[in-house]
Amino acid sequence: MGEHGKHWSLVRATLIAGLCCAALPAQACRLALVLAIDVSSSVDEREDRLQRSGLAAALIAPDVVDAFMTNPDPVAIFIFEWSGRYNQRDLVPWTLIETQDDLFTTAETIINSSRAHDDFPTAMGYALGHAAIQLRDVPNCTQHTIDIAGDGANNEGFGPAAAYRAFPFDNVTVNGLVIRSDDALSAPDPVVFYQQHVIRGPGAFIEIAEDFDDYENAMRRKLIREVTPPIVGQLPSDQGSRG
Repeated sequence: MGEHGKHWSLVRATLIAGLCCAALPAQACRLALVLAIDVSSSVDEREDRLQRSGLAAALIAPDVVDAFMTNPDPVAIFIFEWSGRYNQRDLVPWTLIETQDDLFTTAETIINSSRAHDDFPTAMGYALGHAAIQLRDVPNCTQHTIDIAGDGANNEGFGPAAAYRAFPFDNVTVNGLVIRSDDALSAPDPVVFYQQHVIRGPGAFIEIAEDFDDYENAMRRKLIREVTPPIVGQLPSDQGSRG
């Protein structure tokens, strides 16, 4: 079986596995948001802790809480970590964020979590496929967004373009959070890679963390932008980045 056949075998297996996942109750939701955290081998132990503490802190920042609570229709959130081809580990199952306490509970789960692996490469296509499958479990949400964070380009297995062809990405926006680091200075530039190959859909964008210490700030900006309900008649934002 060739490489292409292996990819499609993985797709079929993942689709079948996805049928076993429990969906949220049928309830109106304005946004289904998947957050994917990079735990590949380029991320050391300190950097991983900065990601988890940064995400937890961003989720309970007052301006982020306000963005979540500004509309009576809730946001559904799903969080997982990713690295190699078969190394996607779910951290927070689909959760409706209806109150501030829901955000605090989600943040507590993240801050108390620890990575499952630290020695696998960056299989971004597989991570995107895993995220797309999860979105099938929230059909009642008006918008579907994946945010994939990382400090490098895909370097194992099929890449984003193949994932977008093989998995269900209709009406899905993919945003990115790029972490600049010493490991990310070599080609290809991860910012360029995310701009050219990762972000996808109307209004898709990237946020840039200047290093892992800046992860919390970048995540906070990104979450506010993603969960704030769009103004009626507002044009989609240009694809781009902030740093």
